[in-house]
Amino acid sequence: MSAGSTTSAQGQAVKARPELKARLRKARVLVVGDAMLDRYLFGEVDRISPEAPVPVVRVTREEHRLGGAANVALNVKALGPGVTLVTVVGEDEPARKLEALLKTQAVEVILGRDPQLFTCVKLRVIGRAQQLVRVDFENQPDHEVLADMLSDFTRALPQHDAVLFSDYGKGGLTHIPRMIELARAAGKPVLVDPKGDDYGRYAGATVITPNRAELAQVIGSWKTEAQLEERTQRLRESNRLGAVLLTRSEEGMSLFDASGHLQVPAQAREVFDVTGAGDTVIATLAAMLACGIGLREALPIANRAGGIVVGKFGTATVSYEELFG
Repeated sequence: MSAGSTTSAQGQAVKARPELKARLRKARVLVVGDAMLDRYLFGEVDRISPEAPVPVVRVTREEHRLGGAANVALNVKALGPGVTLVTVVGEDEPARKLEALLKTQAVEVILGRDPQLFTCVKLRVIGRAQQLVRVDFENQPDHEVLADMLSDFTRALPQHDAVLFSDYGKGGLTHIPRMIELARAAGKPVLVDPKGDDYGRYAGATVITPNRAELAQVIGSWKTEAQLEERTQRLRESNRLGAVLLTRSEEGMSLFDASGHLQVPAQAREVFDVTGAGDTVIATLAAMLACGIGLREALPIANRAGGIVVGKFGTATVSYEELFG
């Protein structure tokens, strides 16, 4: 197939395979990146504030969930593989809450602590089953917060079958090139959820998974599919990327690799909340690649996982039974 050709994976069904479940349980994925704490305040809305034209939320319930790279790790684990999270947090209450949640979910973690870092918290206020506002608590460190954990990464690498970098632009992966180099030298597939406009940092990765806005930030906006493919293939080749997987919401996904352009239509289902859908997609890809499944074969599976998770509220996971049931 030529690099300029386009195919569709519409006819590829996601079928349960008994041996796959066993293979997933034997696989291990190393997740590296920016972990966050997702905090939700649920409440009743029955009046408008007299101080400003905004709703007043009477909070009735509070909930904490794993976010960022921690949610990615949890999504991997939900499908069966073993997972280790490498991340850095501050020395604050959100860090302690995050660590407790990781322990509760039995997610293995190599945790660094940095007193200069505020553990990232995303606070979402929910009223009438809708998100009314999100408030972020974070700081941008003036140094590489994961640099001192390179030795921990190197020691953990041989025990894992795939490496997933979850970059949220919070300062945790400024020096990602060396980690990718080590992982590729060890023969591990490398997946990256990218951030920012410098994709040269991800050179050599097996696949990167930008959404439309993220890719447009790098290659510019496109008017036609041909223009999108030409620019994306040029980006892929110049950065020695095995593939670029573009997530396109209601338009599904597009995979650009050496074989051309593979399109997968979106799953037809009600969208309730897109929070964390990208985490689920890349986590599913990593799980499949970790047990030896090729990227093109894994793509419809990841697409189905993303379609399931948008039907749930907030950061959520998809189980093997949901995915293949």
